[in-house]
Amino acid sequence: MPAPRVLSALDVARIQLYHFKAIIIAGMSLFTDAYDLFCIAPVLKMLGEIYYHEDSIGTPILSIFYAIALLGAALGQLLVGYLGDRLGRRRVYGICLMIMVLSSFGCGFSVCTSRRSCVMASLGFFRFVLGLGIGGDYPLSATIMSEFANKKTRGTFISAVFSMQGLGILMSSTVTMAVCAAFKNAGKGSSEKTKAAEADIAWRLILMIGAIPAALTFYWRMRMPETARYTALVENNAIKAEKDMEKVMSISKSSQVEEDLPQLPSSSSSTSSSYKLFSRRFFSLHGRDLFAASANWFLVDVVFYTSNLLLSQILNVSNKPHNVYDSAFEVAKVAATVAVCSTIPGYWFTVYFIDRVGRVKIQIMGFFLMAVVYLVAGIPYSWYRSDHGYTSNKGFVVLYGLIFFFSNFGPNTTTFIIPAELFPARFRSTCHGISGAAGKLGAIVGTVGFLWGTKRDEEHKDVFPDVKRVRIAFLILGGVCIAGVLVTYFCTRETMGRSLEENEEDEICAYSSAPGSPSASELPTITTQAIVFLNRHYPHSYTLPACCINSSTTGYNLQKQHSKRKHIRLLINNPMHKVLWS
Repeated sequence: MPAPRVLSALDVARIQLYHFKAIIIAGMSLFTDAYDLFCIAPVLKMLGEIYYHEDSIGTPILSIFYAIALLGAALGQLLVGYLGDRLGRRRVYGICLMIMVLSSFGCGFSVCTSRRSCVMASLGFFRFVLGLGIGGDYPLSATIMSEFANKKTRGTFISAVFSMQGLGILMSSTVTMAVCAAFKNAGKGSSEKTKAAEADIAWRLILMIGAIPAALTFYWRMRMPETARYTALVENNAIKAEKDMEKVMSISKSSQVEEDLPQLPSSSSSTSSSYKLFSRRFFSLHGRDLFAASANWFLVDVVFYTSNLLLSQILNVSNKPHNVYDSAFEVAKVAATVAVCSTIPGYWFTVYFIDRVGRVKIQIMGFFLMAVVYLVAGIPYSWYRSDHGYTSNKGFVVLYGLIFFFSNFGPNTTTFIIPAELFPARFRSTCHGISGAAGKLGAIVGTVGFLWGTKRDEEHKDVFPDVKRVRIAFLILGGVCIAGVLVTYFCTRETMGRSLEENEEDEICAYSSAPGSPSASELPTITTQAIVFLNRHYPHSYTLPACCINSSTTGYNLQKQHSKRKHIRLLINNPMHKVLWS
């Protein structure tokens, strides 16, 4: 049976051109995700000037527009994550991209140009649909990249995909500044009515441009084969899995020696797949991992989205523009500065260190240092704050930039990676979607909570939040980061250097130790002859579940193998793998 051959070959495959192609294809969707989610802040500034004139957009409307796409993203992650495990990663992947592209253009073509209730309702609807596509893209991009990658550099590849978000944030700011500058210069000397019509085109153009890069990758996305791990382990078609991988990657054939080894008789269903999602057995095996992944993602998104979406208000960007474009330009300029100096470097630090340091250590470090910065920035917030704009708050800007750096060189990236590595193939996309949906709910809680918690009363109405309340909010966000440190330390497992197939093995180990399972004497044992044979002909690295070792027969040889850092995989009751037995 070729399943062990192709999967083990993927684990040790050298870095190839297709790996980089997959990074670009999957990463471009994350690029569009970030562009669409974070371009809304300057666009709302423009909408306030165009449709609300002297009155800025009120807190209720701001809350709805910040939350609507995030709510759609949460639902999209749950729905598409589940479909990715039921129908296949590739089948659903193209649909998500189409939803993102079409809804981005839908936002730009929102009906009405004069009635603000009409245009805001239309824009809100398309933002929700856009969120569905964005959310669905998260579990699929992470799962696909994890299942194509080798185990040595898997974290690097997944984090490289996620790092495209930084470029998306920078692109949204750059496009906003370019569009605002171009329309401002072109509109000089025009009548007020003409300027209003031009401004109405400008914000629509900003929303639509982000869909173009993702649309360009649609052809290559649809030509991607299904991942070998899904085909072999979920669809039980190992031969097709091997053929699909041979079309796009050069895979070592040294595993062909397996064909000379005895096979375990196939059965109608493997023990490891006999239970369902959310069953008691599922929670027994994966409940802690799912809780840790979801809780960490919830906590980091409370912090990350609050800090990012409300950047202009926290840094006190001027609210007295000379025209409709100035305020949006200033917001975009601040976001671009933070992206270049903090956000993007943080992503790429993670790309470099993730497979050297480990996921858990980076996540703990990021949460802890974010907490420190929030406390340092929050306690004397009024010292840093100035009504003359963010350029007068240089010390605070530096501290605020560190928050973004340690968020991305920390939990914002690792929470995307870890769920793609913790769960068995048949649950991987679903569990990643659940974890991500928890994160988006955290983003809604943080963003809406900050808007209302720092809102001035009507008597002192101002776009800028109340100073004392911001200080309290910062201290709360610091506490959220401390909670992230605790959840990571006590509940999160390290996945660095771990083969994805070890998730299947863990289930088998748990099965063999469960009541009514075979005793140790009934389990197959590895013979000395088999160990010598594998040591000579099978160069890949394998692991042996401890529950399957018969020490009286193999103890000496296994100890010798471990001293050479050679490990053997023995999967019991799994027809997708072969077993060496005495």
